Amino acid sequence: MAMRFSWLAVPVLNTLFQFFIKLGAEQMNNGSAESWLWHALSSYWILAAILVEVVTFFIWMNVLAELDLSRAFPLSGISYVLIIATGWFVFDEKVVALQLIGSGLILAGVWLIAGANVEPKGDHGDAEEGHGETKRNHSEWDAKRDELRTGTGKDR
Repeated sequence: MAMRFSWLAVPVLNTLFQFFIKLGAEQMNNGSAESWLWHALSSYWILAAILVEVVTFFIWMNVLAELDLSRAFPLSGISYVLIIATGWFVFDEKVVALQLIGSGLILAGVWLIAGANVEPKGDHGDAEEGHGETKRNHSEWDAKRDELRTGTGKDR
């Protein structure tokens, strides 16, 4: 499975969203709720954050169309590492050893999940070796799952 640019665009854009929100939050004052809302909606940083979030949404939909959810979602974990790096580089925030260790564990976890072999369709181990009940259950599940994916199930 080839790595696509859009797969890494999601954590990068999530980080950019947080960066813009941080800059917008630093401009806010502690006035009334109406004043706060007006300042938020007139902040270029907040508006940029909203735009980035909309773009990220559409890219995320494409990623989910290409990957299994269990493989796609861990990619968002990369955002945690990028946020720590952004805080350090841009906002001069301190980074402690536990954050570095946690970041390493997150990256290792994403790498392990992304590299996990998925059982090919039709290969169900013991089910193929004569365990008819197990084979039938897998076939029924695959049929139900395919109905959900294609929208041909009776609920639609």
